[in-house]
Amino acid sequence: MKSKLVKKVIAASLATVMTVGLAACGNEPTSAPGSSTPDASTPEQSEANTPAESTPAESTPEESSAPEEEVSPYTVLTDENGNVYDLGGMEIIMRDWWSGDPADPVNDYEEARDAYREWIQETYNFTFKQQAISDWGSAPQDFVDYSTAGGDENYIFILREDAATTAAMNNNLMYDLATLDCLDFSEAKWGPGVHKLMSKGDSIYCMYAGDTEPRTGVFWNKRLLEEAGVDPNKPYELQEAGEWTWDAFTDLMSQVQRDTDNDGVIDIAGMAFNNRVFFNNAVYSNNGDYVGQENGQYVYKLESDETLEALEWAVKALADYRLVDPEGSEWDYYKNAWMNGEYVFCVEDAYCAGSTADGKQWGAMEDEYGFVCFPKGPKASDYTNIYVNNPVAIPACYDADKAWKLAFAYNLWTDPIPGYEDYEAWKPGYYKNFPDTEAVDYTITRMMTNGRVTYHGLIGNMDIGAELLDKLPGSVVSEQVEAIRDTWQAYIAEANK
Repeated sequence: MKSKLVKKVIAASLATVMTVGLAACGNEPTSAPGSSTPDASTPEQSEANTPAESTPAESTPEESSAPEEEVSPYTVLTDENGNVYDLGGMEIIMRDWWSGDPADPVNDYEEARDAYREWIQETYNFTFKQQAISDWGSAPQDFVDYSTAGGDENYIFILREDAATTAAMNNNLMYDLATLDCLDFSEAKWGPGVHKLMSKGDSIYCMYAGDTEPRTGVFWNKRLLEEAGVDPNKPYELQEAGEWTWDAFTDLMSQVQRDTDNDGVIDIAGMAFNNRVFFNNAVYSNNGDYVGQENGQYVYKLESDETLEALEWAVKALADYRLVDPEGSEWDYYKNAWMNGEYVFCVEDAYCAGSTADGKQWGAMEDEYGFVCFPKGPKASDYTNIYVNNPVAIPACYDADKAWKLAFAYNLWTDPIPGYEDYEAWKPGYYKNFPDTEAVDYTITRMMTNGRVTYHGLIGNMDIGAELLDKLPGSVVSEQVEAIRDTWQAYIAEANK
């Protein structure tokens, strides 16, 4: 679906250079209005480019070939009167908590991206930059304070899932993006679904355009799998066949977990993980949730069949296939333990592929590893990735004209780059970090498009880690659920107010 904006093609929307055969067709070339390439068709040039009569023997390819004319790959947007949109020289800042100076482009795509962004700023008369102003902890409250007090800056805010973000939405501190006709949320670039997460009825309060982050999957040590007599690429085969399930996962772990020195103690265990990450993804992989949303209201989902089944399975799998960390070890001890070959599988986020300064991620690992999605539970028909993307909001203290212009600029800034509409800019970095291509082609690619959002992060006071997940190991799930039922229902009721 096209945007509601009136789109006029002033410069032809072409991704590549067109060649115009002037001699062959005899037409005078013209540059499209708005193109950055000046019109080369003066009378003198037109006459000069018309070949004189000659015999075939006198004609050469150089004399008869037409000059090439570059045509702009960009489309200029105009209003209903045919005027190019003019943002009046606005200096727009999209504020976050991490951005530094922009890096120089390192490939053709990045050069094309920078050229396009320079062009839109010149064409529509604005400047745009992303800048760290808040920090991670303060960002949601900074937005609340700014939107409450008002300001003259041209800010677009990048936020995160937080009770203060929910409060800002519920207290009308965010501009209703559904009222801005320069945004069309049916376009593919809004796929990660933040606009659905941050909505109430027909109103939309936050957005996010771009690639989503692939999150939790299952890494495995290929050497250990092979030593146990299993094809080291077996998880890939199961995933591609649609057979990578909880049962398939536990079956593999039962084959590879072993006591190597016959002392009665497991030396190579099934899987390593952070307990919270493992429990959460068990729930998500079975179409479960802690909190849902129906008809614009948050609903209690902890005791759904999908969620309870997942928690029961996860508690048992933890007891059967995860070793107890040594007393006094750091919370992330399991990472080095997996890298050292004490576990065959590791449930972790995709960003662990590669390396960091502290050496806790897989860049320092000698063994080759693979990566598949978290296996699906019996209530799920496919693998999933939980979208965790930062909501982008415009303060409600801005008037309609300013809000429209900010949304217009953000929409342009995040549009696919002409000529690279199908280019997957995220791929090169992942190919560099993973030791095999299957992890990217089979798993990361699937995660980029096959996912959904969760809502519990928007419920004030709800701490699923401390209140539930940390208490599950070695416990009875039904007892832990019963202990927090009334508290969580009260949190959700308060959020719905």
